[in-house]
Amino acid sequence: MRKTLLAAAVAGLVSVPSVVMAQAAAAPASPHTFTGNVGLVSNYVFRGISQSAAKPAIQGGFDYAHSSGLYAGTWASNVSWVADNNWSATSAASNSVEIDLYGGYKGTITGDLGFDLGLITYNYPGSNTSVGGTFIKPDSTEVYGAVTWKWLTVKYSHSTTSLFGWNKFGGTVNDKTNGSGYLEINGAFDMGNGWGVSAHVGNQKIKGNGPASYTDYKLGVTKDMGFGVVGLALTSTNSKGNCAGNAAATANDVYCWGSVAGSGKSAYDAGKSAAVLSFSKTF
Repeated sequence: MRKTLLAAAVAGLVSVPSVVMAQAAAAPASPHTFTGNVGLVSNYVFRGISQSAAKPAIQGGFDYAHSSGLYAGTWASNVSWVADNNWSATSAASNSVEIDLYGGYKGTITGDLGFDLGLITYNYPGSNTSVGGTFIKPDSTEVYGAVTWKWLTVKYSHSTTSLFGWNKFGGTVNDKTNGSGYLEINGAFDMGNGWGVSAHVGNQKIKGNGPASYTDYKLGVTKDMGFGVVGLALTSTNSKGNCAGNAAATANDVYCWGSVAGSGKSAYDAGKSAAVLSFSKTF
């Protein structure tokens, strides 16, 4: 009897850790995921247009994702285009940073076919360019929708505000470009051993402003080094930005920035072809 009781007691003591371990192993994974990212690029190019005057930029952000498919995040980078894109030498803007806020919902339609719906705001804190005392705010909001299939993504973004401060061509500051759209096709290919290749083509339509509308292209290669991802991308556009001889831009050279007489800045073509080196780390 004693041996039986003792054996039962010992078995009970031994089984307790096993039960605890089994319960711990069976604990469900958290539905919440938080990630951060930081990066350095030799030139911040967005939709084919340089945002940093072909100079380096440091970038980073934070993301939250729920197992239901809901997500939200923020991302920031130094920029110079708002300050460079002056309308007159006496109306300089002081902005030097872009802060994006976004959120949405993504899921599966069937098999490898998925979708992504969301909203993003591009924010440029600081003083903005002034024309006749009226401020032209570059801050913009877009809604977007995307369809994904394996390595292919087709995405459309639609502005609900005047897009990046653009107004209708030949109009006044009150002629907003709400309803502008950006259609893009992206391909991302995993080549194995940490190598990746990507291709992109996009078309930016600025509603009511033909000279500001353009098409952009991008080819890139990346390598996961373990401690981070190194990349090289080639970008190009057919945007209008004739800056030959650093002369002031004409009415149609809308992407020749920093060239206003008396501003003390040299002109540059924000949409010209470029090679961009990058390093990024997700944690």
